[in-house]
Amino acid sequence: QVQLVESGGGLVQAGGSLRLSCAVSGMIFRAAPMGWYRQAPGKQRDLVARITSSGATNYADSVKGRFTISRDNAKNTVYLQINSLKPEDTAVYYCNGVRLGLRGDYSWGQGTQVTVSS
Repeated sequence: QVQLVESGGGLVQAGGSLRLSCAVSGMIFRAAPMGWYRQAPGKQRDLVARITSSGATNYADSVKGRFTISRDNAKNTVYLQINSLKPEDTAVYYCNGVRLGLRGDYSWGQGTQVTVSS
């Protein structure tokens, strides 16, 4: 059974930075394209960054230049470096596989809350 455990969120001021981590177990991680999603209160879950098994990345327009997704296959972990945080980045952040789009490939973890104060 695949498990996804997100961490690293918190309360930060606008302009600050955070590094989110997602520990993955129960699958062959190195072969899996992965992504970071976020869901703000009252809004649908969106995919903000994705990374292929070979390390190619892609970002939503709203986060380009501020978010960086990376992965460490030796640690079965995917990261999201978030810089220049804005209040509109406030959301619960989740990682998941991206083959099935917004559904996610696996059962969702608990997510990690990012709150940005202005």
